[in-house]
Amino acid sequence: MTDEEVRERVVRLGFDGDRGRFERFCRRLREGLPEGTGVALRGSVVTAERWEDGAPFDAEGPGTSDLDVTLIGTEVMECWHPDAFYIPSLHTKPLGDKDPDCAPALDSLRRELQEIAGRPVNFQATSNVILFARDVLMSQPYYMLIEAGASAP
Repeated sequence: MTDEEVRERVVRLGFDGDRGRFERFCRRLREGLPEGTGVALRGSVVTAERWEDGAPFDAEGPGTSDLDVTLIGTEVMECWHPDAFYIPSLHTKPLGDKDPDCAPALDSLRRELQEIAGRPVNFQATSNVILFARDVLMSQPYYMLIEAGASAP
């Protein structure tokens, strides 16, 4: 699929086809994250099916599938507690409703994004190396919303 086709899938699945909500979501990410933070979406909103079992996006009803938001950059990783990493300095544990205290400085932004999206939103921070490895070695594709190093408009 082309980037535009993936983007349309993300808008259709994750935002009920509402491009305005999608754009508001992206704008809040730019405003609420450290400058230069890259943002990628991963998971079923990109592939249209769950990695674990192949079930379609929102298989359990409207708004039930989450948005897996991956944040890329060293500055944003500093928002996580030192013990909230799978791989120190490279890959964090997820920030979500199950563990809102692992990166408390980002939780209010995450909750605001949940309101915009109308579904659960989880944050995880990682390095470019890990993001690439997950895509290539583990067949877990992603869609870039904001390129790392880009400044807010």
